[in-house]
Amino acid sequence: MLRMARQQPPPWVHAAVLFCLLSLSGAIEIPMDLSQPPTITKQSVKDHIVDPRDNILIECEAKGNPAPSFHWTRNSKFFNIAKDPRVSMRRRSGTLVIDFRSGGRPEDYEGEYQCFARNKFGTALSNRIRLQVSKSPLWPKENLDPVVVQEGAPLTLQCNPPPGLPSPVIFWMSSSMEPITQDKRVSQGHNGDLYFSNVMLQDTQTDYSCNARFHFTHTIQQKNAFTLRVLTTRGVAERTPSFMYPQGTASSQMVLRGMDLLLECIASGVPTPDIAWYKKGGDLPSDKAKFENFNKALRITNVSEEDSGEYFCLASNKMGSIRHTISVRVKAAPYWLDEPKNLILAPGEDGRLVCRANGNPKPTVQWMVNGEPLQSAPRNPNREVAGDTIIFRDTQISSRAVYQCNTSNEHGYLLANAFVSVLDVPPRMLSPRNQLIRVILYNRTRLDCPFFGSPIPTLRWFKNGQGSNLDGGNYHVYENGSLEIEMIRKEDQGIYTCVATNILGKAENQVRLEVKDPTRIFRMPEDQVAKRGTTVQLECRVKHDPSLKLTVAWLKDDEPLYIGNRMKKEDDSLTIFGVAERDQGSYTCIASTELDQDLAKAYLTVLADQATPTNRLAALPKGRPDRPRDLELTDLAERSVRLTWIPGDDNNSPITDYVVQFEEDQFQPGVWHDHSKFPGSVNSAVLQLSPYVNYQFRVIAINEVGSSHPSLPSERYRTSGAPPESNPADVKGEGTRKNNMEITWTPMNATSAFGPNLRYIVKWRRRETRETWNNVTVWGSRYVVGQTPVYVPYEIRVQAENDFGKGPEPNTVIGYSGEDLPSAPRRFRVRQPNLETINLEWDHPEHPNGILIGYTLKYVAFNGTKLGKQMVENFSPNQTKFTMQRADPVSRYRFTLSARTQVGSGEAVTEESPAPPNEAYTNNQADIATQGWFIGLMCAIALLVLILLVVCFIKRSRGGKYPVREKKDVPLGPEDPKEEDGSFDYSDEDNKPLQGSQTSLDGTIKQQESDDSLVDYGEGGEGQFNEDGSFIGQYTVKKDKEETEGNESSEATSPVNAIYSLA
Repeated sequence: MLRMARQQPPPWVHAAVLFCLLSLSGAIEIPMDLSQPPTITKQSVKDHIVDPRDNILIECEAKGNPAPSFHWTRNSKFFNIAKDPRVSMRRRSGTLVIDFRSGGRPEDYEGEYQCFARNKFGTALSNRIRLQVSKSPLWPKENLDPVVVQEGAPLTLQCNPPPGLPSPVIFWMSSSMEPITQDKRVSQGHNGDLYFSNVMLQDTQTDYSCNARFHFTHTIQQKNAFTLRVLTTRGVAERTPSFMYPQGTASSQMVLRGMDLLLECIASGVPTPDIAWYKKGGDLPSDKAKFENFNKALRITNVSEEDSGEYFCLASNKMGSIRHTISVRVKAAPYWLDEPKNLILAPGEDGRLVCRANGNPKPTVQWMVNGEPLQSAPRNPNREVAGDTIIFRDTQISSRAVYQCNTSNEHGYLLANAFVSVLDVPPRMLSPRNQLIRVILYNRTRLDCPFFGSPIPTLRWFKNGQGSNLDGGNYHVYENGSLEIEMIRKEDQGIYTCVATNILGKAENQVRLEVKDPTRIFRMPEDQVAKRGTTVQLECRVKHDPSLKLTVAWLKDDEPLYIGNRMKKEDDSLTIFGVAERDQGSYTCIASTELDQDLAKAYLTVLADQATPTNRLAALPKGRPDRPRDLELTDLAERSVRLTWIPGDDNNSPITDYVVQFEEDQFQPGVWHDHSKFPGSVNSAVLQLSPYVNYQFRVIAINEVGSSHPSLPSERYRTSGAPPESNPADVKGEGTRKNNMEITWTPMNATSAFGPNLRYIVKWRRRETRETWNNVTVWGSRYVVGQTPVYVPYEIRVQAENDFGKGPEPNTVIGYSGEDLPSAPRRFRVRQPNLETINLEWDHPEHPNGILIGYTLKYVAFNGTKLGKQMVENFSPNQTKFTMQRADPVSRYRFTLSARTQVGSGEAVTEESPAPPNEAYTNNQADIATQGWFIGLMCAIALLVLILLVVCFIKRSRGGKYPVREKKDVPLGPEDPKEEDGSFDYSDEDNKPLQGSQTSLDGTIKQQESDDSLVDYGEGGEGQFNEDGSFIGQYTVKKDKEETEGNESSEATSPVNAIYSLA
């Protein structure tokens, strides 16, 4: 079995690569032989804590031409170094040295310091440095009584360390300096206290002392120890959890952006509670969150604004659970969005300094020039301040200065220097000419071409004197002039020329690039089991570039191997004669050149004579295989690569399969996908690749026990690009509103994009028309077509495209615009074949406006004005008939029918069932009785009958209520009194009132109100009486004159007279 490993680059290599990449985008530096304002290059931290036992050093270094001079302020006042014999400044530097060898107290020099570096072109400022002297106060002496506690009860032992600067590290030990064992029942809180969720009798076996370790003095102070006395009982009662820290059910916490958030929940209870953490409305950030102190603490590193919100811890045991909610607010000290950078201009050029920062609360911005507020600086007509930006127009030599931007809020500040330098310099190269760069095949490399000029030159790269500029694809040119080649191939070898140009001229330099083959161990040493006294040979055959010198070295147990008399080292092997037990161990072969190296490792097991490998291995338990390691990519081609790995230990169960997975960093970074599967007998395979994918691979080993952990990832390999070979799947066109159509598709993944800037050409037109295709380019996975008719079919095509070209012609998909409410069903018919059933029939709507999903029928029984309970039936879209059973033979039914689409129910149509034949009359009567015109007619008839009854009553009363004078045949004389209205007053001898008259308050007889006036008889008309003295004949108003002349009356007939005439 092989046990080999390839060496990973040391950590400093990764750091150097990161530094180089960061420096590629930095500002262009002015050569030191040219005049320039000062620049701060080194300074102490803002919060500078010093050891009181050492001299104090406050750093401040700067560069400039001419060299800058330095001075300091302390607490915003000039600090006169010459007056203090203990203070000096280093030569050619602004660093302060405060010497206490001759006495003095360091505390006397605490305060806020600021360094000023000045030359004739401006002044640069350091940060405001707060100097503090470290403090490690003694623990106050105290006598601690024994702590008496009931078994099973919670307990907190408080530490309360003395305040130190910086804060001390707290830990608990016994008085004999034995560490206190901590677990989920007993643990130390972040505040230094020791918490017992429940005390047990075993806790009395030691005492408890809090210790504080101070950073600068490297001293440990110990508090007097606590002793415990536990009162035991027959049985410890089980208790539900309760919180020991923090108290209550809710609390809040503020944290600054970029810091670590530490949330803590410590609970008591029997049994000991378990703690779980949650975030309301979301998940915990898995990449930043980790649990500490037996899940009692949640730490979230590098906090950002997204981490604010409500978190809660849940403490639970079998007796119950409780929760505590912690509201987290994230504030922020100022942080840069756009830090001002040095501005290099030619005379007459325009430029700007930008100072943008963010924070919470929003920071304020203050500009200074040469250390003085900009408001108090001399006016410069070429300078304009616009908030966080200073704009320079038509700059001249006199505009040179150093500007400071100070942005601050209540949580901190940022100070940045940026100078404005006005120069007129033709291009110049700053690196040696004709450099030779050698690089290993398939590696990434960078060709440097530092340059300078003012105006800032433009830089171009050429290869082998060819006229095309190198930028794009496998090449990338940075602002500082460096050319990066992502993956070196043999054809990249050659001479590269960089040319810098501005209006004053040009300069060029050349770099020769040589590509070398990698060093590879192609036959690696194998694990061996050998008997004592035998000979063992470990192979190590290497392939390397012949132009490079190869060195092969061996290690034993990761230490250089001493080659003694029993060993023989050759170019491709190591032989050990007479193997002894001391030879057992790991052997590593290292093959290296000046450019690269490779290594492989094997393990040698030495057995006694009577032992056999079979017996030894048979006794070992089986387990999941160890992870494969040392992945290597070779034979790189446009669509394939060979992946080789070293198997891990199979742990006594043979490896049956290897699963190769890949990850790409464009579409789904960090997500691993299965690529292929290979038998367990191989450790190298050719992988088929897709164009323009930045692949990274890992391997998982599988045996009968299970799967190994994934291997560490391989190097990345980006394939070259190509036009897409497919188009997106699941193309659909569906309306989300009645006047639109949303076209969607499944976006293509990284292995089908085939190139950068993957996008989609979306085309559509109405089906079965001769309309031209509408088209639009979309970078997402949906597009909404607006202003469409309701539910009409469209032809849709979606074609993939990248920077290398278009994909194949796409298939045409039929989609539909949005649906609307349907129109009413047509020809709704209600039939009643008998008294027991009613048949309903209808036709589909004329305008369905979408896909019909059914019909809704609502019906209600009624009998006259009485209504029954409304019933609802839903039918499938294909059903157009319905038969219902009548509940009784008398009631009728009112039916309302509507069609449905996914939008809702449309216009309804209403019909009623016919009346049953034997109830037609009753129903008709009931129907008439509810009509308004019938009610009005009945009221008019009733009024007329009432009037006729009144007339009849009056007529009968007139026949017996007018008495006349007995035995007098003379007519009424003129002396008889006459009423003002022309009527006569009839009375008897005894002056009694007539029947029907009333006596007024003054004793006179008042005629009862009646339309039956005697005016009509006052014209001398003669009346006839019956024998009993009453009038005979009809009351008429005809006058003699009218009768003789036959003319009509000139007066209008009164309504009363008209009633009389009817009577």
